[in-house]
Amino acid sequence: MKNKSVSRMVVGSIAIVCLILALGASAVAQPGPGKRGHESCSNRTLFGDYGGLIEGTILGPNLALRTLIMAHFDGEGNLTEVDHVVLNGVPPAPEEEWKPATGSYAVNPDCTGSAVFNTGNPPTPVHFVVVNHGKDLRGVVDGAAITITISRVD
Repeated sequence: MKNKSVSRMVVGSIAIVCLILALGASAVAQPGPGKRGHESCSNRTLFGDYGGLIEGTILGPNLALRTLIMAHFDGEGNLTEVDHVVLNGVPPAPEEEWKPATGSYAVNPDCTGSAVFNTGNPPTPVHFVVVNHGKDLRGVVDGAAITITISRVD
């Protein structure tokens, strides 16, 4: 009788240890909500020169927008850029072919973020996600049907 009791305790203890190990491994293998299993992002994630395309529709007057952009992110929340804007199929005047602007940005630990481009009055607010370890950015312009896709220039 004693052997059965000891056997049950040993089997029960082994089962508990296996359950704890399995739960521990599962917790490590499966990041919790909002966690992606890699280091977090910050303003430093965006650093250097990025080229890309901004396109969509300016709502209200429903004007088609196509813009090429070359932006420099300083890793501290400041940006400078030049853009070439084609509005409703009309290219810019030669003296405004590449128009400079400044802005600011903030990257959250979960790799979401926001920026303000000082390209006009009012400034242009943007929300974005940083992807590919800071090599790419995907965004939308608030208040317009416009998307942004930019990539780090190597």
